[in-house]
Amino acid sequence: MAASAGRRLVLHNMHSVVDWLAFAVWEDGRLVRSLSLSPDGVMENIGEPFPFELPYWAGDRSADVVSWPDEDEDEEPYPLPFHPLELGEDALRALCGFVQEGRPEADDVNADHIRLHGFRVRDPQGPGPVKPEAELKCAGEAMGPPRLYTFGPDGLMVENDGV
Repeated sequence: MAASAGRRLVLHNMHSVVDWLAFAVWEDGRLVRSLSLSPDGVMENIGEPFPFELPYWAGDRSADVVSWPDEDEDEEPYPLPFHPLELGEDALRALCGFVQEGRPEADDVNADHIRLHGFRVRDPQGPGPVKPEAELKCAGEAMGPPRLYTFGPDGLMVENDGV
């Protein structure tokens, strides 16, 4: 990958709703590790595991998945020997130096202090910023004042008449 020529490039993705983790590392344009997995299985496993992965693959980091009290007692065990999001946090720490969830360690980077550059891409043939801002202001004025609702005694939504 040209973007990693002469440097390390890291891709890291997690999706907590489906317990999915994917990360990949390129060194000087060459893919050295790529892993994508969820409870549905391992979708991609390229290259040698990094040291931070080894306790997971060895079974030393079991998935402590909590069930809801009303769920069926005959529930299947978690399909992976570890939780992908826990491995994902360790991958984030090892590859990028910080975590998003969990307890930060003393030598972790404080991600809140990292300044990122943002860019706005506009169509050079399209309208300038003045026209969309004017349209937004006009739409807001056409909407009228906000309406507030609360729950009535029967549990239904009732418009609050400014009280």
